[in-house]
Amino acid sequence: MSYLVLARKYRPKNFSEMVGQSHVVQALGNALATQRLHHAYLFTGTRGVGKTTISRILAKSLNCLGPDGQGGITATPCGVCQACTDIDSGRFVDYTELDAASNRGVDEIAQLLEQAVYKPVVGRFKVFMIDEVHMLTNTAFNAMLKTLEEPPEYLKFVLATTDPQKVPATVLSRCLQFNLRPMAPETVLEHLTQVLGIENVPAEQQALRLLARAARGSMRDALSLTDQAIAFGSGSLDEASVRTMLGSVDRSYVYRLLDALARGDGKTVVETSEALRLNGLSAASTLEEMTTVLQRMAVLQAVPEMGAGDDGADPDIAETARLAQALPADETQLLYSLCLHGRGELGLAPDEYAGLTMVLLRLLAFKPQASAAAKLGSAAEPGKKPHSEATRANVPVPPARPVAAPAIAPEPAQREPEPSARPAAPEPAARQNFEQKQPAAQAERAQPAINSVASSVPLPERQAPPQRPQPGASAAAVAPLVPVPLGEGWSQTVNQLVAAEAVAALTRELGLQSELRSQAEGLWTLRVERESLNQVAAREKLQAALQAHLGDAALRLAVEVGPVTDTPARRNAAAQAERQRAAEEMIQNDPFVQDMIRDWGAKIVPGSIRPLASKSI
Repeated sequence: MSYLVLARKYRPKNFSEMVGQSHVVQALGNALATQRLHHAYLFTGTRGVGKTTISRILAKSLNCLGPDGQGGITATPCGVCQACTDIDSGRFVDYTELDAASNRGVDEIAQLLEQAVYKPVVGRFKVFMIDEVHMLTNTAFNAMLKTLEEPPEYLKFVLATTDPQKVPATVLSRCLQFNLRPMAPETVLEHLTQVLGIENVPAEQQALRLLARAARGSMRDALSLTDQAIAFGSGSLDEASVRTMLGSVDRSYVYRLLDALARGDGKTVVETSEALRLNGLSAASTLEEMTTVLQRMAVLQAVPEMGAGDDGADPDIAETARLAQALPADETQLLYSLCLHGRGELGLAPDEYAGLTMVLLRLLAFKPQASAAAKLGSAAEPGKKPHSEATRANVPVPPARPVAAPAIAPEPAQREPEPSARPAAPEPAARQNFEQKQPAAQAERAQPAINSVASSVPLPERQAPPQRPQPGASAAAVAPLVPVPLGEGWSQTVNQLVAAEAVAALTRELGLQSELRSQAEGLWTLRVERESLNQVAAREKLQAALQAHLGDAALRLAVEVGPVTDTPARRNAAAQAERQRAAEEMIQNDPFVQDMIRDWGAKIVPGSIRPLASKSI
C-alpha cells in the first residue's frame, strides 16, 4: 500500500477544515449561502496557504448534489455525492485545472475557451481553475479578457497566483480578489499538534515550534517538513533531531551571545562563534535566531504585559525576559538593526563564519559606552569638581543673548598683567574671587577658565560659516537706499510672497529688485535696473501671485527699465546691516566680554559675530 504524504492526506475537504484563512472562508460562505455568486475569483498568496484547496472546495460547493441527490448550491458540501467525490479524486469532467506555468501560450488558452461554449455535462457549473495565472503571456491574457468579463451563466473562473503584481489590471478588474495570508507560527503549531495526534506520532512541543517557524507561513511546507522529520527521527520528533535536520541554531548559543554582548565580554563572543563553526551550524540561522529573540526582548521592554503573547508556554520566554532586563532598550534596537544588516553581508565575506564573527564583533564595538565613561570620570578624582564646574563656581555666566557668540582668543601668557600693575579701581566679583587665591592656584585655574569660555564658542581657525544671505540681498548690499512713498508697502508685500514661497527663481528676483513707481486704476508700474529681469513670463507669474495674495483679480503689472533707489532687496540689506551693527555693539559692550579682554588679554576674532537669523525677511 502506497504512503500518502501528510500534505495531501490532510488537505481540507470543506471550509470548516480550512486553517488560518477565516476572512476568505467567511466571505465565500456568505456568498454561497445567499447565492450572490461572482463569475470570476482571484486567490493570491504565498505557496502552501490554500489557493488550490479553496478552488476545489468552491467547485464542490457549486456542484454538490447532497447525500440524497436533491441538494443545491451550499457552503457545506456533503463530500459523499458523485460530484464531491469526483472533484476530490480529480476526475470531475466539468472542473478543469490548468497550470499556466507550463501552458502559458495563447493556443492553450484558446483550447480552454473552446470548451466554454458547451454546457456542463454532469454538474451544475463548469469551473475553470487557472493556477499561477501570472505566468500567462500578454496575448493569452488578451485572448481570455472578453470571456472573463462576460462568461456564460454556467461558467465560473477561479484564478490563483503567487505574484498578483504581474497580473494585468484589465484582468484584476474583472475578478473578486482574495488575499490568503501567511499563517502565524502559533496557527501552524496547533494544526501540527492535531495532525500528529491523529497519526499517533510522539512529538516534543519544542520540536514542533521549530517546524512551525521553519514553515514561514506555509502549511504545506510545515506538513512536508514534518514528514521529513518523522523519517529522520525514526517515527518520533524530538528537538535535537529536528534542529539537526533543519540546521537550526540552538537557542542556548543565541542566549550565550546576547548575554556576553550585554556584559561586553568579547572572549565569550569569539568562543561561541568558534563553537558554531565547529558544530557546522548556519551563520545565517544564528543571526536570524538573534533577531527573533531581540524582537521579543524589545516587546518585553516596551510592553511587559504583552511580551509573552499567545506563546506564554514557551520555555524560552523566561530567558528572554532576563535578557530584556539586562540589556538597555536602545542597545536592543541597535543590535536588532545590526543583525538584520549583517545577514546581507555574509555572502560577501571570505566564508560565512568569518562574516558572522565580524558581525558579532561589530555588535560589541558599537555597544554604547557613555554610561561607563561617565562613571569612570566621576570616580577618577573623588571630591574634586571638573574644571568646567569649578570655573562656573567663580565666573559669572551672562544670560543668553539674541546673537551668536563671538570667537574670543586668549593672548600669550606673557601678556597677562601682573598683580602690581593692575589698576586700583574696584574689581568685578569674579576678579576679586581670583585675587583671593594663591599665585600658584591662580595660574593653575587661568587655563581652565579660558578653555571653558573657548569651548562654547568657535575657535579662531575654525570660524563659523557665513550666514546665508536673504534672496536678493547680495545684489543690493552696496547700493544706497533712498526711500520712496510706495517702498515700504511694496517691500512688505514682496517679502510675504517670498516667505510663503509663492514666487521663485526669476519671478522672485523681479519682485525683490523692482521699485513700485505708481498704482493707478489697477495698474501697478514697476521699475528695474536690468533688462534681463524684464521677462514676460516672470511678470505674468508675479502678477498672478499678487492677484492671489491680495485677492484682486483685476490687478495688472507693467515693468519699465530705469534707475531705482528703493527696492525690497535694498531694504532687506539695510535691515541686515543694522542687525549686524547692533550685534557687534552688544558683544563689545558686554561686561563679561570686557572683563575677559581686560583680565585675560582675550580679543574678539573679526568676523565671528553673527546676528541670529530673523524669523521673517
